[in-house]
Amino acid sequence: MKKFIDKLKNIWSIDELRKRIVYTILLVLVYRVGCNISLPGINPTGLMDQAGPNGLLGLFNMFSGGAFSRASIFALGVMPYISASIFMQLAGIVIPQIAKMQKEDSGRRKINSYTRYLTVIVTAFQASAYVAYLRSPQYINSIAPDFSPFMFWLTTVVVLTAGTLFVMWMGEKITDRGIGNGTSLIIMVGILGRFPESIINEFTSRNVAGTLGLLIFLVEIVVFIAVIVGLILLTQGVRKIPLNYARRIIGSTNAANEVSGSRDFIPLKVNSAGVMPIIFAQAMMFIPTIFTGFTTNEKAAGFVQALSDNRSLWYNLIYAVLVIAFTYFYTALIFNPTEMADNLKRNNSFIPGVKPGEDTANYIATIMDRITLPGAFFLAIAGILPSIASVLHVTSGLASFFGGTSMLIGVGVILDTLQQVESYLLMNHYDGLMKTGRITGRSAVASGATRSVSA
Repeated sequence: MKKFIDKLKNIWSIDELRKRIVYTILLVLVYRVGCNISLPGINPTGLMDQAGPNGLLGLFNMFSGGAFSRASIFALGVMPYISASIFMQLAGIVIPQIAKMQKEDSGRRKINSYTRYLTVIVTAFQASAYVAYLRSPQYINSIAPDFSPFMFWLTTVVVLTAGTLFVMWMGEKITDRGIGNGTSLIIMVGILGRFPESIINEFTSRNVAGTLGLLIFLVEIVVFIAVIVGLILLTQGVRKIPLNYARRIIGSTNAANEVSGSRDFIPLKVNSAGVMPIIFAQAMMFIPTIFTGFTTNEKAAGFVQALSDNRSLWYNLIYAVLVIAFTYFYTALIFNPTEMADNLKRNNSFIPGVKPGEDTANYIATIMDRITLPGAFFLAIAGILPSIASVLHVTSGLASFFGGTSMLIGVGVILDTLQQVESYLLMNHYDGLMKTGRITGRSAVASGATRSVSA
C-alpha cells in the first residue's frame, strides 16, 4: 500500500502530467453533465420510467453512456465520428489515392478534415433517424405537445449535430492536451459509468436470497476478476518474431569502423483486430430481428426468434462463428505483410533464416494466420460470456461486463492510459507502474515495421 501511495505522489509531482490529468478530468465531467441534459422539447420526467433500448440501439446507448435512452444533447455520442473514421480507414484500403495520403503528414491532415466533414453528414442522418425513434410509442408522450413536428426535427438535428461535434472536439483536446486516447476514453467513461449501478443492483438481488445469495455474489466477483485478467492477456498477447539489422560501415575505407548488427523483434498481436469483430458480429446478429413477424411458418418464425434471443444456443453459436470470421476479415484488411516486408528490406533488416522480399512476406503472413486463430477463438469466448452470465441469472446490467464489447474497450483504454502515465514517470526518472516489465497497451510499434490497432 505504501508503494502504491508513493507512485500516486510521483504521478502528482510531475507538473505536466498533473495538468494533463486535471484537464482530462474536467472535460470528462463536462461530458457526463451533458449526458444528463435533455433535448429541447423533451420532458425529462417522462423518460425516467422508460426501459433502455435493445439490439443495435442498445449498443448505441452503451457507447453513449446511457445518453441515448435519456434523449440527451449528447445522445449520439462519438459514434458518428467513429463511423466516419472507420469509413475513411476502409477507403484507404480500396482507394490508392487515400492510401497514399495516409502515408504523408499533409495527406493525414486532409483525411482528418474529410473525416470531420463526413461526421457532420453522418450525424445529421442519424439525428433524423433519432427523431423518428423519439416519435415511437415508447417516447411520444415525452415530447412537448406545443412543439410542431418540423420545429422539433430541426432543433433536434441541429442540437445533436452540435453535441456530437462538441464531444469530438473534447476527444481531440484530451488527446492533445490530456492523457491521450480522447475518443476511446470518452467511450470508456460512458460504458463504465453504468458499472457501480450494476454492482449495486446485483448485490441487492442476491442479498434477498440471504447467505447463499451473498456467497454466489462473491463467486461472481471472483469470476469477474478472472475475466478481466483473461482480457488483459488477450489484449497484450504478442508473438515476437526475431529481427536482425545488417552490419554497417562507418568512416572511410582506410579507417573503417564496423558496427555489429543489432537484434530486435516484431511483436505481432494475437488480437490485432481489437473489438471490431465483436461490433461487426453484433450488427449482423441484429438483422434477423428485422424479419420478425414477416413469416407465418412456425419453424421459420421459431428460428428467427431464436436468433433474436441472445441466450439461445443458435444465437451464441452463429455469433461466435461470425466473430471468428470477422477477426480474420478485419485482420486481413489492416495487416499488410507485403508492405511490412518491403519496410524491413528498406531498413536493411531481415528475419534470421528467411530471405528478404516475398519469402519474408509469406513467413509473416503464415505466423499471423496461426496466431489469429487462437486469438479469434478467445475473442469469440469473450463475446458470448455476457450471454452465459445471463443464462446463469446474473442481472442484465452486470452480465454485460462479463466480457463482450464493454470490458474489451474498458481494458484496452485503461491499458493505454496507464502506458501514457508510465511513460511520463520513466521520462522523469521515476519507477514505472510495474515491478517487472512495462505496460505495453495496444499501440506498441514494432521496430517501425508494424503498428497494432486499438479498438
